Amino acid sequence: MISKFIFNNQYLFDELPDCDKEMLKRAMQNKNYRKNEAIFTDGTIPTGIFYLKTGKVKKYKVDNDGREQIIYIYNTGEFFGYSAILSNESYGDTTQAIENSVIAFISKEDFLKILDQSVVFSRLLLKSLSHEFSVMANLMTVLSQRTVRERVALSLLILHKKYHSNIPEEHVYISLSRTDLANMVGTANETLARILHDFRQDGLIVMDGRKIQLTDLKQLIHIANLH
Repeated sequence: MISKFIFNNQYLFDELPDCDKEMLKRAMQNKNYRKNEAIFTDGTIPTGIFYLKTGKVKKYKVDNDGREQIIYIYNTGEFFGYSAILSNESYGDTTQAIENSVIAFISKEDFLKILDQSVVFSRLLLKSLSHEFSVMANLMTVLSQRTVRERVALSLLILHKKYHSNIPEEHVYISLSRTDLANMVGTANETLARILHDFRQDGLIVMDGRKIQLTDLKQLIHIANLH
């Protein structure tokens, strides 16, 4: 059930033929981003796409009151920023590194050239784009219908799945600032703190500073109303 709220194209690169991988690698220009550094901002014109080599990046929008709503968190191995190129529009959101990251940039010219030359890459990217929109629609619909407590549980489950990535479940730690988590849930920091305290008291999570480990997935799934 949780999978309908999880999007990632983390293995897209691995599914490509070797010749296509080489084309992409030749076009990549690596850049180091510091924690909290923006990659691109809402309303700017795209000049290329991005591939997250190491680190994590948040994707968010800012509402009319200046409040940040985190839409998605990209993990190592994911492409992003390509939907604006494909739709020939400006970026509709902002992306920012939430930890020190290495990100490869592929220019618009090289990206479009590779799309023309690689049928497999074109197909996988369009499939990924379709899945991303489906996940976003599911998530926005569900979050608008859930209580804050349910949204916190759902967000923790989504992040647990995102941070999993070949790590045994018992060793998965979600490392995200409380402000970012509150912005993902769509609530105030104080409200989030109270709910996390309750979850810890009930033995559902363990907290070590900003790190959160889920210890009762079954009960969190029940609280998130996903059963």
